[in-house]
Amino acid sequence: MKTPICDFVREYIEKNTERLHMPGHKGISYLGMEKYDLTEIKGADSLFEAEGIIAESEKNASELFGADTFYSTEGSSHCIRAMLYLVTLYAKERGEKPYILATRNVHKTFLSGIALLDIEVDWLYPLGDSSYLSCIIDPTELEKVLGGVDKKPTCVYITSPDYLGNMCDIRAISRVCRKYGVLLLVDNAHGAYLKFTGCGQHPMDSGADICCDSAHKTLPSLTGGAYIHINKNADPVFKSRVRDALALFGSTSPSYLILQSLDAVNKYIEDGYQNRLWEFIRLADRKRAELTEYGYSFIGDESLKFTLDVKKFGYTGIEFADIMRKNHNIECEFCDPDYIVFMLSPDNNGLTKLSQALMSVAKGEPVLSTAPAISRGNRAVSVREAVISPWEEVPTECAKGRILAVSSVSCPPAVPILVPGEIIDDLSVDAFIYYGIKTLKVIK
Repeated sequence: MKTPICDFVREYIEKNTERLHMPGHKGISYLGMEKYDLTEIKGADSLFEAEGIIAESEKNASELFGADTFYSTEGSSHCIRAMLYLVTLYAKERGEKPYILATRNVHKTFLSGIALLDIEVDWLYPLGDSSYLSCIIDPTELEKVLGGVDKKPTCVYITSPDYLGNMCDIRAISRVCRKYGVLLLVDNAHGAYLKFTGCGQHPMDSGADICCDSAHKTLPSLTGGAYIHINKNADPVFKSRVRDALALFGSTSPSYLILQSLDAVNKYIEDGYQNRLWEFIRLADRKRAELTEYGYSFIGDESLKFTLDVKKFGYTGIEFADIMRKNHNIECEFCDPDYIVFMLSPDNNGLTKLSQALMSVAKGEPVLSTAPAISRGNRAVSVREAVISPWEEVPTECAKGRILAVSSVSCPPAVPILVPGEIIDDLSVDAFIYYGIKTLKVIK
């Protein structure tokens, strides 16, 4: 497989051209990679009007993913907004106002997208108690919802895998959506590698119409490298307008460093990645079994995440992260009072080091405190109205009865406890305090 973007840049460097164009550093090295940093000069193509080397590289990615695949240099956040714009176009072509049924554990970028596009949204909640980070939808329950309403949503939008590594049954969910003529969109930011497990777990293999992947999360792209994938059987409007959608929300100066990184990932995947991944997953499964025998409790279905319910082992997630950091020089992906998440890769020795570190920690008495129940939200105004309203910041314990103006969860995990426009109730206050959020921005 060729790497046309990387090849072009290498040839440009070798010509030693006088760079009287952006970027301002002119290829002079301060950090080491500046000579690879270009802009849309002749021959370099243009991301949102791609017809040259970028289009060729995207075609290579499309062949690997079995979809119509397009690049983003601004992460899945960029792709999520583009996906929502495409849904808006699709609805308007049908003479409808866009309306989305979404799982509650959306990334906060989803909220900014629906605010910008003024999309109506209703929420899907999991059966029983669940972390606010997870929302596993039962396909049978989804069918009851879709079959019981006169106004069908334009699309169902789910996050899978979620931050804790839980995965929805996308194949079954997609069958339900098709039955009722509803699109299926998937935030697959944490699951780009799923295409290559050989298990048909990727949304493009499971019936989703559109999904996004963050190449930088589980493939060796630079941070910001991402894909938007469109099912080859999806409505033609999506493929024809996807570059418009990306251009609407993207910088006019996309990073050529990240584009080269995405280009190189194609070659990386072709050069035996699937076999390396299979071998690593088998090793990870063995380590998971050994650590379970030692006393650890795992949650989630995702192969490249080790998510531990460390309270059962005697620690909060925050305490356990400190132990890993200070005693073993291991930095986790995420921790909160309940869980700790480690993200793995077949390309380093992190699994070996992690398993040795975990086996060195003494088991304690279980931590009995539990996370508070998450409010289902009582909407007072739309997300759009909330985020464009004047706000004031108040102590969390004084916020009951006020209307949330701005999502108050940082990244990670970037999943809202309460959605802007909803009334802050007792459950919400308890949850915000439990997760360490001391102040809230509320509508004046």
